[in-house]
Amino acid sequence: MMLPRNRATRRGNSLLELMTAVTILGVLAAMALPRTESTRTKGNRAACHVIRTEIELQSALWMRATGSFPTNSLSDIGIDPSYFPQGVPSCPVDGATYTIDADGRVVGHNH
Repeated sequence: MMLPRNRATRRGNSLLELMTAVTILGVLAAMALPRTESTRTKGNRAACHVIRTEIELQSALWMRATGSFPTNSLSDIGIDPSYFPQGVPSCPVDGATYTIDADGRVVGHNH
């Protein structure tokens, strides 16, 4: 006697059902990925702004302590751990190094 093939006696998913589920998940992931990338970019830009402000603040403190602003490349302030304990940070957007002008303002990095 043969049992009828219905949902009650079937024990798994067909290949077509699995492929459909994987396709749906792929479409959902493709829709979500650009949103997370945009959020990451916004976060990196905000971090760059915070780092610029921190460098300008530390440059002003260096000016008060030494009477002159740090070098444009920040090499002198970067070796003093009381100003930047982990070293002078780099831009989170493009990885470039920060430089300052004669007034202690960060040059570039207008993301």
